[in-house]
Amino acid sequence: MKNILYSTCLLMMLVMSSACNKWLDLQPRDGITRQEFWKTKEDVLAAVSGCYTSLLAPPPGISDKSLLEYMFMYGELRADMIAAGPSITTEETDIINVNITQDNTTAKWAAFYRTINYCNTVLDFAPGVKATDPTFTDAALNGYVAEALTLRSLMYFYLLRTFRDVPLKLTATVKDTDLQDLPKTKQADILKQIVADLKKAEQGAVTTYGSTRFDKARVTKFTVNALLADVYLWMEDYPNCIAECNKIISSQRFALVGAGSGWYNNVFFKGSSIETIFEFDQSIENPFYNLLVNTRRRFIGSPFLSTEIFIPDDVDPDNNYDIRPGSYYNSAFTIQKYGTENPSYVKWQAYRYSDIMMMKAEALALTGGGAEALALVDELRLRRNAVNATKATVDPSETEALCDYILAERAREFAFEGKRWFDLLRHAKRNNYSRIDILLDLAAKTVSPTLQQSAITKFRDPNSHYLPIYQSELFTDPNLVQNPFYTK
Repeated sequence: MKNILYSTCLLMMLVMSSACNKWLDLQPRDGITRQEFWKTKEDVLAAVSGCYTSLLAPPPGISDKSLLEYMFMYGELRADMIAAGPSITTEETDIINVNITQDNTTAKWAAFYRTINYCNTVLDFAPGVKATDPTFTDAALNGYVAEALTLRSLMYFYLLRTFRDVPLKLTATVKDTDLQDLPKTKQADILKQIVADLKKAEQGAVTTYGSTRFDKARVTKFTVNALLADVYLWMEDYPNCIAECNKIISSQRFALVGAGSGWYNNVFFKGSSIETIFEFDQSIENPFYNLLVNTRRRFIGSPFLSTEIFIPDDVDPDNNYDIRPGSYYNSAFTIQKYGTENPSYVKWQAYRYSDIMMMKAEALALTGGGAEALALVDELRLRRNAVNATKATVDPSETEALCDYILAERAREFAFEGKRWFDLLRHAKRNNYSRIDILLDLAAKTVSPTLQQSAITKFRDPNSHYLPIYQSELFTDPNLVQNPFYTK
């Protein structure tokens, strides 16, 4: 898979690159796609493989952070589990302090749209290959389409949770005449598109590729179910979230890895574990050594980890301890979840079975199923050897207290996996921002003291919960309008 992903990515990048300076700077030179590619089913596989590799690194000649780095920062930087490291940038400090302006380069979204365009290209051109390759079956085509739809949906789901309203491009940019200036599409409409696409993907996605590694590193029907559950949870559609989680649970293909010494090694370092639903196959080194480990690291673990998230056992901490913190960070708060080697190939876990359990628990808690929700939390805590110091006594009928408990357990389970800010925002915005206190408390805890009151005031405005559109996008696309909080 490494060689296939890397070599086909290079091919796809060469085919799909151009010098145009638009926000969708993605198109191949006119004519190449139709005339020299898209002839055989192997060409389609190469293009789909390129979609996956675009998740790991920018294409050759493109000076940008990897998409994986953006996913980490968008999900963690505004939350409470990472803090400034020795080489944090001024722009990143500004984001932590809710002091964000439209010239902050962290708000660049080009990496997401590159992957979106690769997916769009597969969706536009793969069906035509059936006319030139009689061995290309409908089942194979439908499987590739499902992969492209799911990866595109994942990209848009990150974008809409980060920027709220964004341009929705559903066709490929493959020649100069395909370039267009697009306005933003409302978040609610993008969510509807994602749901429709994922329902279509579910019909064509495979259950297995006949290889454990491929089953974890490529989209399967269960990847689609996991992403749909996440989307429904964001939409506050709890019955459908539960239904998607149940599809995965009832498949009996996934389980929690036990609390033995091999838990971290099996799930993260080796990957392809029974716990993993979808992971990024790190055929290219991940960006986290420079980001989190070396002496010039930009981020470290927050000091709140040891006092609020992973509280030590108050009876016998040397012999009774949660298995997670020791695998996630060290005593100096260096984040080691993605390895301490240089280079590192530790897997990025997009969805694990524990995520399905916690999403279902959250949806159950909000639909009168508190007792079942608590049972799911207890099951996870048992497998992780969670200590009594982090256990809460919660009445199953007390919805908000139960949701807070689930949110706290998600912090322990998914530390540094690019989920924390989205978890906090999802809980805060529920029922027309009935839990805005979550974000106000966050600002009081993480923002520099001199800027705390300003940050709290800003967070009272829901428009501040989304990043600005980067200024160069506004210059090149006159149909784009800046997000409202940043026009004041």
